[in-house]
Amino acid sequence: MGHARFPDRAATGVVEVRSDLDGLDRGGFWAVVVTFEGTVTCVRFASVTRSTTTPTSGHAAALWPGVGVAWHSSLDEQAYRAGVADIRDRIAAGDVYQVNLCRILSHPLPDSAPLHALYDVLAEGNPAPYACLVDVPEAGLEVVGASPELFLRRDGDRVESRPIKGTAVEAAAMLPKDYAENVMIADLVRNDLGHVCRPGTVSVDALCAPEEHPGLVHLVTTVSGRLRPGVRWREIADATLPPGSVSGAPKSSALRAIAELEPAARGPYCGAVGWVDADAGEACLAVGIRTFWADRDEAGRRWLRFGTGAGITWDSDPGQEWRETELKAARLVGLASGRVTV
Repeated sequence: MGHARFPDRAATGVVEVRSDLDGLDRGGFWAVVVTFEGTVTCVRFASVTRSTTTPTSGHAAALWPGVGVAWHSSLDEQAYRAGVADIRDRIAAGDVYQVNLCRILSHPLPDSAPLHALYDVLAEGNPAPYACLVDVPEAGLEVVGASPELFLRRDGDRVESRPIKGTAVEAAAMLPKDYAENVMIADLVRNDLGHVCRPGTVSVDALCAPEEHPGLVHLVTTVSGRLRPGVRWREIADATLPPGSVSGAPKSSALRAIAELEPAARGPYCGAVGWVDADAGEACLAVGIRTFWADRDEAGRRWLRFGTGAGITWDSDPGQEWRETELKAARLVGLASGRVTV
């Protein structure tokens, strides 16, 4: 039976699965996964309960078998550095200002490995404000996330996004490039929300605020607005997806570069993952970063995937950007591999 878990609620009893967003305007509690490439899966649940319980220390690790350390990367270091150089050439030519370049890590996953146990391992070892488990194999969804980034929170007609740009081991280690990149993406998000919000209501409420997470620090900007009357979820998605912080600016040029440089589809990674309570007019969707998902190859073999990336600008150093992808992956992959204990 499919189920979903979030930091403050749990849902059970699959009622309906849709491949569009139309149901979100009609009622019910939904788990929502939109891939970076735009594939939509919405699952309506019969029961949702408020819960803030945390797993018992050590219990999760006993259930999660770990997957070992031999992860395959869709881009090795040489290819990633070449991608950074390519993006800098595009910037020099005036085609784009910033591109988020990502790679996908993969490891074989036993059929018996329960993803809810990985969710508990992450909750113990890497607590995150927008954590999620959407485990509905019948809908093709096996997603576990420890995202620190809010894509979209909705409360009635008010919407809020909190894009992250800038990552370092401590706030003092942030570079001017990190702040410039954050401001650039904040402007993109402000423009995206402007397509569906009432004129004059979109504002930047906090700019480049340092935010600590396990093992690193991010710069976070808060952008909010008031939706126009009658705006539907499909219109919101069309205006804002994929998230600006994990694509680039201008978004259309960045997406073209991503398609040409990244050999593996991102899937739920860098998409939108979370919940929508259509009855209450509330929603909380995370950017699908720090996110694992399971899928099967053509031979039917189950794999665990994890994405990591960095924002590339003219000031980017290829080696430093590669190390940023390693920093972002180290703790999460270590927890999944059993190398980092909780």
